[in-house]
Amino acid sequence: MALTFANKVTIARILVLPFFIISLLYYTPSQDYLRWIALGIFAFAVISDVVDGYIARIRHQKTRAGAILDPLADKLLLISAFICLYVIREHFQGIRFPLWLVIAVISRDMILLLGSMIIYIIHRDLDIEPSVWGKATTFFQVLTILGMLLQISLSMMIWYIMVGLTIISGFGYIRRGMKVLNNPFPAHPSGILR
Repeated sequence: MALTFANKVTIARILVLPFFIISLLYYTPSQDYLRWIALGIFAFAVISDVVDGYIARIRHQKTRAGAILDPLADKLLLISAFICLYVIREHFQGIRFPLWLVIAVISRDMILLLGSMIIYIIHRDLDIEPSVWGKATTFFQVLTILGMLLQISLSMMIWYIMVGLTIISGFGYIRRGMKVLNNPFPAHPSGILR
């Protein structure tokens, strides 16, 4: 089956990820252009995420591959961004990610990934549908990364909102996942990945 245009955009987001990681890991204050390259790649990934979702809806190109690849691309981008920005924190003169913030973000996503795998193994099906809290969390995670890349000191206030939403959405997805696991066979899980 041929890939839809929306799926190709999603794959492009995944393919630019190594360049994003490299530009961050090689960043130093003397090579500040790398931070701007990382920002450009991140902006491309965020905008293309919106575009491919819109295209999939209006052209009725929602596919099973897209339902898995799209949130996977989001998670790979955001987790990579948080880890890399923490690793290179000493290179920033202004704001720096604290370890607790990175642990909160990664822990939630790892728990959701593990839960999704368990649901798929047990029920042989996984319907990935983001909740309102999950969408809000992703939005504030994007704002947090942008604030860090741009070194906007006021963005530290966004961190606390983002972590709060991360915890709330995490518990919401765990609750949804537990309901799915308690369903009799066959079940159509309501998804917990995003």
